Amino acid sequence: MPDLVPRQPDTTPAAYDAATLAVLAAMEKAADEHLDRIIPDNTKRGYANDWALWEEFHDWLAKRTGHRMPSAAVTRGNLVGFVVWLDTIKLAAPTSIDRRITGVTVTARGIGVEVAKAATVAARKALKPLKNDPERQARGRGKAAAVTPEQLRQMNAAVTDGLTGLRDRALWLMAFAIAGRSAEVAALRADTIVHVSQGLEVHVPAVKGRPPRDVVVGYGKNPDTCPVRAWLTWRAAAGISTGPAFLPITVHGHLGDRALSPEAVREIIARNAERAGLSVRLTGHSMRAGFITTSRRAGKREEKIREQSGHAENSPAFWGYIREADKWTDAASEDIGL
Repeated sequence: MPDLVPRQPDTTPAAYDAATLAVLAAMEKAADEHLDRIIPDNTKRGYANDWALWEEFHDWLAKRTGHRMPSAAVTRGNLVGFVVWLDTIKLAAPTSIDRRITGVTVTARGIGVEVAKAATVAARKALKPLKNDPERQARGRGKAAAVTPEQLRQMNAAVTDGLTGLRDRALWLMAFAIAGRSAEVAALRADTIVHVSQGLEVHVPAVKGRPPRDVVVGYGKNPDTCPVRAWLTWRAAAGISTGPAFLPITVHGHLGDRALSPEAVREIIARNAERAGLSVRLTGHSMRAGFITTSRRAGKREEKIREQSGHAENSPAFWGYIREADKWTDAASEDIGL
């Protein structure tokens, strides 16, 4: 008589022989390598920056708790704390915070850390009200504010003491003087910044497919905002002659051995502008925009400015900065008998 109760499928794990296990292991490895290859380079860079911020968050937390937790501790409490830190300390936009959560989670799982679903759910729950705040949503939007020499002086007056302050001042003044993108400033090398009698000869490396360029940075009239003096002071204090021009510094004042990330460059500029109490929020691009507009207002020729900034002759962004600098020069409404 046939069975009246349906038979349940056998859930006993299959026992594979050694040859099958070897092939399966090889396929697993090949799958991992393929999945890694198809991730776009900019996504990989983004994840690396997200993890660097996660590390910085743990350093910041260690100052307040007296204990440095392992970065692999991707827990519900830590991930929610990371969201709050990005919002209140870094003033990040909600969309940026959302991306950081993903970057940290993906990176952690990639190194074998088990991230509980409850942790990511809690982090995004903490993020939800931020996404409904128009002021927070506006963060990071629009054209970068162009920094002015007066604002650079304000930043100098508020700079912190010690090695970190020397690095920060040299970094933002160098970014301004070479009209550098954040990625270019991060890629600068100490051995290709050459001190000559007139100032500095700086090799700006190729980044993101853009060609390299060689620029000159003259001595400034104001010692407080002179990029040449700031660089020489930082170089001597840090004891660097080769390798990355700008290095991370630990909470205990020790130099790292790897270059700062572009994200770290942007954050150093924004943090120092905030400390100085500037009425506008500066970004990494503010130094580049500020150099172009300041140089133009000083009467410099377009081709000389473009040589410094690396803009193409037909760049809409470049000519936008020039128009901004020139808008009060021989204005159409000026001196017309009104």
